[in-house]
Amino acid sequence: MIGTLRAYALDCPDPLALAAFYAELVGGKVVDEGDGWVELVGDHSTKLAFQLVETEAFRAPAWPGQDVPQQAHIDIGVTDLDAAQAQVLALGATLLEDWAGTKSWRVFADPAGHPFCLCAC
Repeated sequence: MIGTLRAYALDCPDPLALAAFYAELVGGKVVDEGDGWVELVGDHSTKLAFQLVETEAFRAPAWPGQDVPQQAHIDIGVTDLDAAQAQVLALGATLLEDWAGTKSWRVFADPAGHPFCLCAC
């Protein structure tokens, strides 16, 4: 083993706001490390980190197209898809695909445009 996974980092134009979004989604404490780097720390096995990219340089991923590939996404396990969907939408997420309820997961974009899935568990 060369190392251990420290964080999953997302580029975004407003690291504090995006960290607050994910803190509401999965819990944890938002820690502003300065210089455009914010971490979400808590009982997670991996930290989520948010790195400042100037607004004019940031290009949100496009799903499902590949003009701006999603590059990566986060899966969040939930016990009630409908309730979780209502909660993330209230936080500012955007529903990208729900397959009319025929799948055990749904795809959303966070407020900065990164795709993530809510998955039934």
